[in-house]
Amino acid sequence: MSITLAVAKGRLAEDLLTKLIDAGIDCADALNPGRRLIVPSADGSISFIFVKPSDVPTYVERGVADAGVCGKDTLLEENKPLLEMLDLGFGKCRLCICGKQEMHEAGLRSSAYRVATKYPRIARALFERRYVNAEIIELHGSVELAPLVGLSDVILDIVESGGTLFANGLSIIEEIYPISARLVVNRVSLKTRSDEIKRLLDALKEAV
Repeated sequence: MSITLAVAKGRLAEDLLTKLIDAGIDCADALNPGRRLIVPSADGSISFIFVKPSDVPTYVERGVADAGVCGKDTLLEENKPLLEMLDLGFGKCRLCICGKQEMHEAGLRSSAYRVATKYPRIARALFERRYVNAEIIELHGSVELAPLVGLSDVILDIVESGGTLFANGLSIIEEIYPISARLVVNRVSLKTRSDEIKRLLDALKEAV
């Protein structure tokens, strides 16, 4: 019996499929799915469904997918009751608080901030734990723009190379969490399809 694996579109999908191919699972067809959203592996053991990264936890939680692969940032933000089985080691970046140079030099000493972010749940929880009054401004595009035009004091966003930050006169004030791709599993599927999920987990462990 095959299992269904929800995969975040883009580079994470490419990295994952390459790892699986290295582990001996013939899923080369899924590397170039075209307009197809569901692509099976050659042996039929895995059915890949390609979804928006933020939707991966929902597909897995609802049992539409037995397992899923997405970034740790997505898992923290969506906060679904999933089982995180493996750090896959690719898609590495950092979740950081960033701002202009003067904010970097002053540090986070104020009792109130305007925070622009794609991660409102994470941001709200972070500043509540610190007893800081934060106005969370949710954005979906280039978050780095917000402090440049006075929309926010700082941003909370993922940073890979830091090139976009530095090109716009911003810098990292504080690193919050290391991010990488993770394999998550539906709780019911782990019981009902334990053998299939174990094979997938073993293959990924070997590849990683």
